[in-house]
Amino acid sequence: MKLSPALLRRIVLEEAKKLEEKFGKMKDVEDAPKDTKELGGPDDYADTLGQKIDFMKALKIKEDRLRAALKQIQEKRSRVKAALIEKL
Repeated sequence: MKLSPALLRRIVLEEAKKLEEKFGKMKDVEDAPKDTKELGGPDDYADTLGQKIDFMKALKIKEDRLRAALKQIQEKRSRVKAALIEKL
């Protein structure tokens, strides 16, 4: 069987119809730029990287403060526990 342009066109249209039934209506290629988000340049990535590093530093400071507060709580708890044991 020879593949003529008309037969090829018909096969392609049938396959497109099957895909449309299975996945729904496809968007046109011309509409794709409207739906895509522009990515920033290297400067934007550098800013983002800098922000993440700053955030990590801030988290480290917060972690140190929380560890100090936890240490104080544990010391107070041990003093109260010792006082309770002494009373008993």
